Order: sequence, then C-alpha cells, then structure tokens
Amino acid sequence: MAIPPGSALTSIDTALAQLLSRMAAVTDREEVALPRALHRVLAETIHAAIDVPGHANSAMDGYAVNSQTLARGQYRLRVTQRIPAGRVGQALAIGSAARIFTGAPIPPGADAVVMQENCSVEGDEIVVMQAVEAGENVRRAGSDVERGTLLFEAGHRLRAPDIGVLAGVGRETVVVCRPLRVAVLTTGDELVRPGEPLQTGQIYNSNFYMLSTLVQGLGHDVVDCGIVADSLDSTVQALLAAAANADCIISSGGVSAGEEDHVRTALARIGELSLWKLAIKPGKPFAFGQLEGKPFFGLPGNPVSAFVTFALLVRPCLQRLGGARDQAPLQLQLTADFDLPVSGIRQEYLRVCCATDAQGETVLRLAGSQSSGVLSSVSHADGLAIVPPLSAVQRGDKLRFMPLSEIVGQV
Repeated sequence: MAIPPGSALTSIDTALAQLLSRMAAVTDREEVALPRALHRVLAETIHAAIDVPGHANSAMDGYAVNSQTLARGQYRLRVTQRIPAGRVGQALAIGSAARIFTGAPIPPGADAVVMQENCSVEGDEIVVMQAVEAGENVRRAGSDVERGTLLFEAGHRLRAPDIGVLAGVGRETVVVCRPLRVAVLTTGDELVRPGEPLQTGQIYNSNFYMLSTLVQGLGHDVVDCGIVADSLDSTVQALLAAAANADCIISSGGVSAGEEDHVRTALARIGELSLWKLAIKPGKPFAFGQLEGKPFFGLPGNPVSAFVTFALLVRPCLQRLGGARDQAPLQLQLTADFDLPVSGIRQEYLRVCCATDAQGETVLRLAGSQSSGVLSSVSHADGLAIVPPLSAVQRGDKLRFMPLSEIVGQV
C-alpha cells in the first residue's frame, strides 16, 4: 500500500534507490595473499588456469580395474600394485587389479574402482562379487573445475569456500578493492564507553560497538571518531574531522527534531542534506547527505533503529562504494504465528524467531519486545518480518522474512 500523500516520509525503496545513485565505487586496488582475502571484494575477473582435479582419481578406497575384463566374466584378479594418494601407478596388466586409495590417480588401463566392501581378498588375488561399470567411483579430470572456467567476476565478495576454490586452482594472491575507511561517531552527553563507571542518567555506548562490528564484517576499516557532545559546535567539528579522515561517515543519534539533536542542522550548515525521515518503523529519523564529497549516513540513536537502517540502507551503499556488485538480500515467505492490529503509515520491520509448529511447518514468532530501544530482541531474533503500511497481521498470514545472515552478512 502506498504512503499517503503529504506524509513527508520517504519509502524505503525510494530512499535506497536515491542513496545508491550517489555511491561511486573506490578505484584503489591492492594485491593480497589469499589468507588475507576473506570478505575482500575482487577487482579482477578470475578464470581457472588448471583442471581440478588435474587427473582422474579414485573416489574411495578399493581396487582399480578394467571394466571390460569384468564384463568378459573374469571376476578373479591378481593384485599387482598398491597406489596411495600422491603416487602414480604402473599401467594395469590384463587380468590384474591395483589396490588404490581415495584421491590416488587411476592407473593407465583401468577405468573403474571397485569398493573394497564388494571384494573378497584371497592371498594376492581378489574376487569381485558384482558387476562394475566404466567410470564407477572415478572422479574424472576437471570434474570439479575445468580449465578456463569463469570462477569469479570483479565485484564478488570473497567467502571462505571461494578462498578454497582459488587455492585449489593454484592462486597465491588476488587483486582486490581497497577497504573503505568508515568514520563512525556517536552523539549524546549520556553516552559512556564500556569499562568506565556509569553516573546517574548515563548509558553505555552500545551503538558504536554494534556499528563498527557491522562495518568490519564487510571487510572495511573503522575510524573511531568517539562520542560527540550535544552541541552544534562540537558536532560541526566532529563531522569535519570525520570527513577529512574517511571515505564515508556514519553517525548515530542527533537526527531527530529535538533541541539537543544537532547532526541534521550541522550537516545542512557545512554540507548537503538530501534525505530525512523514512516511512519505516523502526528507523524513521534517518538522514543522508554529502560532506566534503563524502557520503554521510545519519542513523537514529535508538539501537534497534540504528541496526535496521544500517542493514537496509547503509550496508548496500557500503557494498557499492567498496566495489562489490549489488545483491538484494534473500526474502522468504513464511507463516506468522502471531496477531497484530493494523499498522500505521510506515512499513514495519518486526524482530522474529523461526520455530516449528505442530504440523512441522516453519513459522515466525515475535522475538520479545518490539520497542526500538530493546536491542536484546535483535540478538534473540533470526531475522526481520515485513509488515506493509496500514496492514494487520493474523495468525496464518504469509509475511516476507529476511534472515539476519542476509542483512548483516556471515561467512
């Protein structure tokens, strides 16, 4: 359902499109050793230089045989050699077999491997107890990766299995995009770093640690800009310092319309404010603009709102800014196991857990309080369920569900 006209709120789809249109990927490149390439974005397209495996090999422990010999009714074969992994055997003589182990090259003259469980050993001979077909239990050369195959295109973010594939084709280094330097600052006189004593009215600064960890999970570097006092001058100075030392800036807090909220005013004074207030819940007071040519993301101070706006808006922007290809998060259709009254004009993102009902179906259940200040409910959740504007939820309804692994990233 569309947002009512005159609401002065921007839909999430419109906001994301606007933000992505302003992201210009960094152009700096560097070559890194493969063990340091996890989460990095490829700046080169990679094709396989070799076949994997490079030779036909045994898929299990057993005996290498010629299937034609067995087809002629000769099931008693003399074992003439032993081939462990890493060794190359001799050509198989007619009427013979080779003891072979998983991963060992198939010797010339053999075209199949008989499982050792299907053989009876009698001295230096075996009796094959069932028919064998050509190619049985043999991994052909190139069955995993063929030489010349496109493995990864530029813009691909490397995961742990990708590192294994690259190692398997002999790559020692890869060319990747430079990590972004992301300035993270938090505003509020009430904030205290963990480890310091709390005074009355103060709270620990959870947002910085959450946001900096999310940034690092994308493979980027964090510039800690500290806690900014609730004054316009302090905010202006902090934003200018952040812009001088980073590729982009993320702040939390200070973007609402209160007297002590100075981030939006500061940005409008020294930079460009192009977006404010979203039609989502939680996360309405979100700001975006430019400062010294650097993208600025002003997240709400409530921790759940900061998390949701980072996941939905900032993360895709950092991906594009860091050279990664755009990839929308996976969304599933799952059944709600709860009721909710008609929502407001903002699209809601509910913290939910996945559970199994009596019929064995996966259902969604609310992960505790949905208050924007209750971060523990995010920690307990499996993902976010989407409720469109002006919609009620009844038990049994299908809802769009985004797993947390899709919107914050995991190896």
